[in-house]
Amino acid sequence: MAVSIKTEREIQLMRDAGKILAEVHEQLEELIEPGITSLDIDKKGEELIRNAGCIPSFKGYEGYPASICVSINDEVVHGIPRSDHRLMEGDIVSLDAGVIYKGYQSDAARTHGVGKISEEDQRLIRVTKESFFKGIEFARAGNHLYDISAAIQKYVEQNGYSIVRDLTGHGIGTEMHEEPAIPNFKPLFRKGLTLQAGMTLAIEPMVNAGKRKIWILEDDWTIITRDGTKSAHYENTILITEDAPEILSLL
Repeated sequence: MAVSIKTEREIQLMRDAGKILAEVHEQLEELIEPGITSLDIDKKGEELIRNAGCIPSFKGYEGYPASICVSINDEVVHGIPRSDHRLMEGDIVSLDAGVIYKGYQSDAARTHGVGKISEEDQRLIRVTKESFFKGIEFARAGNHLYDISAAIQKYVEQNGYSIVRDLTGHGIGTEMHEEPAIPNFKPLFRKGLTLQAGMTLAIEPMVNAGKRKIWILEDDWTIITRDGTKSAHYENTILITEDAPEILSLL
């Protein structure tokens, strides 16, 4: 498994990309309100990305038609923005976005409530985000990759939710998806590779309120929970160091 170790120059470019992406997410969060369409969000997201001197890494990737994945309620990931899909009070919506800055990529996702949401949905969003931070407690040189995976799984399942197993996080650099694949659960009898300083990883728990099984819609992109329960997604691009990891896509 060839996992790239980034140079200091490459790391700085990925810091720059991550900062821009974090700012895009902050500005998109301000748009989230009842009545806005998922296509409105996508158009604004692409405008923000391009105005910052970046390329939206999702647009055209393996045929994906938009710059922002907008996934609502039971949509886990890869929701395609549409002009007829308006957010409603009580929805939850995940925004997944990526940017390319001077050839280097950053990838991050956030889940937001639309207007006033239930305590149950607030908890789902909170636990999903917290599971990311539980995982990256182990994201340092000398530990094993699946230490991260195990910590995410343990926290999610302790809170009564399920982890999607058919989708993973990934390495990232000049390509959006690089080695290694990073499951959000620990594969049996395996530790995964040994983490080294200079690795850059996209860690992204996808958490279902119900069971973990998923389904892909006829558009060949949108992935939904098979039981119709809601799902949340939280992701950041991180840098492995000898000490605590550096989160590149947070301000």
